[in-house]
Amino acid sequence: MSKPTTLKDALAKWEDRNKQPAATATEIGLQFQYPPIEKMDPILNSLTECQKLSLSSNMIEKITGISGMKNLRVLSLARNNLKTLNGIEPLADTLEELWVSYNNIEKIKPLESMKALRVFYISFNMIKDWPEFMRMGVPPNLSEITFVGNPLNENMDQSAFTAEAVRRLPNMKKLDGEPVIR
Repeated sequence: MSKPTTLKDALAKWEDRNKQPAATATEIGLQFQYPPIEKMDPILNSLTECQKLSLSSNMIEKITGISGMKNLRVLSLARNNLKTLNGIEPLADTLEELWVSYNNIEKIKPLESMKALRVFYISFNMIKDWPEFMRMGVPPNLSEITFVGNPLNENMDQSAFTAEAVRRLPNMKKLDGEPVIR
């Protein structure tokens, strides 16, 4: 097996392809690296102008190295190996969209600190119970959620799940791509 791609190498390739320094870019896509990226590291802090970062379809296990990304609005970590959202907290005041579908996430407590979050894609993960689901009710602006494919709703009739989810999250405007009708 070849060594994983480092973020430093992935960013260097991105700069070559895009003919601009990553430090000044507002949107950076490092998805589908081969070999895949396995670690987020402090080099991400150099991306001070970045508003949208995609690290999806890699093999990242932990969220780390993002405390300096003060302008980040959208973070895509879908299709990785995340088990938790620990490490997302430095983005609590600025992150508006978090895309983490197709991971192995069971616990989402760090989501409670996310003051600016509006969109949360967490479909096809491992959320098993209502107390964990209810953490999505804490961020004051969170109104769009994808949740399909988690054990909690896979074990319920879809209309019963939707009715219960809407009842439990009064701020939700969109669930699994469908407008919420109350």
